[in-house]
Amino acid sequence: QVQLVESGGGLVQAGGSLRLSCAAPGRTFSTYQMYWFCQAPGKERESVAAISTSGRSTYYADSVKGRFTISRDNVKNTVYLQMNSLKPEDTAVYYCGADPVWGLWVGGGNYGIHYWGKGTLVTVSS
Repeated sequence: QVQLVESGGGLVQAGGSLRLSCAAPGRTFSTYQMYWFCQAPGKERESVAAISTSGRSTYYADSVKGRFTISRDNVKNTVYLQMNSLKPEDTAVYYCGADPVWGLWVGGGNYGIHYWGKGTLVTVSS
């Protein structure tokens, strides 16, 4: 069982920045691929970014490329999402996911990801 706890959400003006964190206490964090997803009101959950166990491979949705950066610290058991140049359309609940399998940013629904956090709300005002 992997428990994921997101933090760092809040209200920010368009053009601003936030850094989300997802803590995953336990000795197995480094064995999990880590994912960030978002879900806006009335919309389905969408992939945002992913990072491999070593951190050497990353994935970004087209909508966030060049603005968001995913990183991880396998000593602190934490994955981060640095969000810059935020836009009102980035407003959503952001969820952290963990799974041993890489590439789970397609498929919809729960994307086949085993473990999810409860989410943190990001609101971007215009």
